[in-house]
Amino acid sequence: MPNWNRGHIVGQKPPLKPREVWSIRTRLQVSGAERDLALFNLAIDSKLRGCDLVTITVGDVALSGSVRDRAVIVQKKTGRPVQFEITEQTRAAVGAWIARRRLSERDFLFPSRVRAKPHMSTRQYGRIVDKWVASIGLDPKRYGTHSMRRTKASQIYKKTGNIRAVQLLLGHTKLESTVRYLGIEVDDALAISEQVEL
Repeated sequence: MPNWNRGHIVGQKPPLKPREVWSIRTRLQVSGAERDLALFNLAIDSKLRGCDLVTITVGDVALSGSVRDRAVIVQKKTGRPVQFEITEQTRAAVGAWIARRRLSERDFLFPSRVRAKPHMSTRQYGRIVDKWVASIGLDPKRYGTHSMRRTKASQIYKKTGNIRAVQLLLGHTKLESTVRYLGIEVDDALAISEQVEL
């Protein structure tokens, strides 16, 4: 019997690099894929797990037709709220998607195309992520929905070195989880330490 993970790369999925984010975003803009552009931008900004991203309602991110600057979502895994910013380009993409679909505040932001399901499934989201990364020449087996979650968090850490801020943004309860999640090694910690003189 073959292994369940045969042909799959196991372990942490790497985050996207800034140029890869811009490549995917540009392709989605040029192709006019409003749903995918809103989904992609919100996935990067929110740093949410796939299960939380697909269940966002319009009311979670917009009020009276206007997309908010910030939103708060209660995470399914931990039951704890996590806050995230919604950048201007994401607000524009999400607003255009809401208007195009004429979604009300009670509607799921990313409704399912299958009548029996109220919102997009995490499996469908995973297939969409595979399509995005393949479109810019990356191997879909190496990347996944967690790559989207890790992308902005890893850039924030690289620019600031502030693990506590990243912990709060990801909604982790333990700092150790954030350290593991970011893949911070002893060398990284020592490099940061060497930059500080007392």
